[in-house]
Amino acid sequence: MFFSTVFPFTCMVALFRLLTTSLVFAALSSAGTLNAEERPNIVIIFLDDSGWGDFHPFGAPAYPTPNVQKLSEEGTRFNQFYVPQAVCSASRAALLSGAYPGRTGVNGAHGPGGRGLPRKFATMAEVLKKNGYATAHFGKWHIGDQEGTRPLARGFDEHAGLMYSNDMWRFHPTQPKKWGRKPLQFWENREVTIDDIDKEDQAMLTTWATEKSVDFIERKKDEPFFLYLAHSMPHVPLFCSDKFLGKSGAGLYGDVIMEIDWSVGQVNEALREAGLEENTIVIFSSDNGPWSVYGNHAGTTPFRGNKRTSFEGGTRSATIIKYPGKVKAGASCDLPLSTIDLLPTLCRLTGTQLPENEIDGKDVWPIITGKRGSENPHSYYAFSGSGFEAIISADGKWKLHLPHRYRVVVKPGKDGMPGRSARRKIKRSLFDLENDPYETKNVIGQHPAVAAKLQAIADAHKKKFWDKN
Repeated sequence: MFFSTVFPFTCMVALFRLLTTSLVFAALSSAGTLNAEERPNIVIIFLDDSGWGDFHPFGAPAYPTPNVQKLSEEGTRFNQFYVPQAVCSASRAALLSGAYPGRTGVNGAHGPGGRGLPRKFATMAEVLKKNGYATAHFGKWHIGDQEGTRPLARGFDEHAGLMYSNDMWRFHPTQPKKWGRKPLQFWENREVTIDDIDKEDQAMLTTWATEKSVDFIERKKDEPFFLYLAHSMPHVPLFCSDKFLGKSGAGLYGDVIMEIDWSVGQVNEALREAGLEENTIVIFSSDNGPWSVYGNHAGTTPFRGNKRTSFEGGTRSATIIKYPGKVKAGASCDLPLSTIDLLPTLCRLTGTQLPENEIDGKDVWPIITGKRGSENPHSYYAFSGSGFEAIISADGKWKLHLPHRYRVVVKPGKDGMPGRSARRKIKRSLFDLENDPYETKNVIGQHPAVAAKLQAIADAHKKKFWDKN
């Protein structure tokens, strides 16, 4: 009663948030993490539609991926790392903002003319730039191609790549008229340098993004930097440069993955040659699972579901984090984490002030470093598609699916053509991910109390983020 009559509760919440942020910032300052020489560089390598089993050591593909394998040996492998929505724009907006799609309103995959991430949500690049970081994005953007939504307007000093997916062009396999209305362009900073990308240009996308990244590292080695390397591949249509075409012996998809693996090696070698390896945190992940309807032009996952579903095959992303001397080498973590946690965690590491707007991610550095006894600071993680669809418990054991429709592949496609899919509906279901990570057995009847607890959390989340939309 005192707070409601003398000092409004909303003011108390705002004051508490301000004081908490100030205390954290002050603690970081006193610890010396704001020293320019000690602030870590950040490299995020984000793939497009990569499957869980595409790279060693997560899977056992027929082709070699020595550089990702080495990255896992030098860092920690995260086996239950999630994206909050298993599709392009929504996943990327969540990564850069630290906020759920239900909060930002960025859902699905935006085509040309997409409105992008609303300005009221700060990006990772914007907050790091305020803290003296040089920032660059190379590769696929896909959270706005209009004035005010492009990378240079959202905190990046440099940019080169596509504004949206590489299949949104006149050679689309099933809808060339729809996606060919506007040319697929290659941008460098504020200029269009290739007005209408052709197949020869597509074959160079991975190489160009890699070369730009290596050059950026070499030029910015004397100042803290944030490099966001967001490859267009292995999203269909698949392309790779001539030096990798046919190299895998496992078809075009294997060739594409081997070129991405090469790219990872080039970035890490550039860090070593610049003397930056020890003071750089490298994060390797993907925006969602494989687009399985494309058959042999899609990745693999042992889990149920794929891109555009809230099953593990869509939302669980093979992730590695390397930070020598800070993150354990050759380790494996089974606790759940999410891309929304990266922004607040990286703010903590770099002594960067959190965004003024509300976010949903939390600092999970103790879990990333493998600190004994660490617990997830969340009470749950949420997953959405066209609506709110599922949640998991903070310990990663239980997953509750709310009733919703999803697509299942009926007949996989081949050689760049999509196959057939059908719509299915899942009823309210509870899965024990610890014993059934493939979501095959609904145990809601055996654990009604667990389901009721998660349902109450889900109801509150839906009311907060989705009922207003």
